[in-house]
Amino acid sequence: MDSDKKQAIINQYKQSDKDTGSVQVQVALLTERINHLTEHLKTNHKDNHSRRGLLQMVGKRKGFLLYLKEKDIEAYRALIKSLDLRDVK
Repeated sequence: MDSDKKQAIINQYKQSDKDTGSVQVQVALLTERINHLTEHLKTNHKDNHSRRGLLQMVGKRKGFLLYLKEKDIEAYRALIKSLDLRDVK
């Protein structure tokens, strides 16, 4: 992901002017990386090292989403709707 795309994602999901690390921003950035890596694995299906990294990112994103669900349910619902994600259990 290039820096322009990353900055655009941060600007879309930030909570304040200097926010770059809130849960919403981190989930959005992880989702972008997961989507990119998923496309890579469609053409390179034997790339098991990248597959392991993908599974780690999915687990990290799930942890962030569970945290956000506990702390602020409305922000959680808005985030999963805007990123088109399923509800985490």
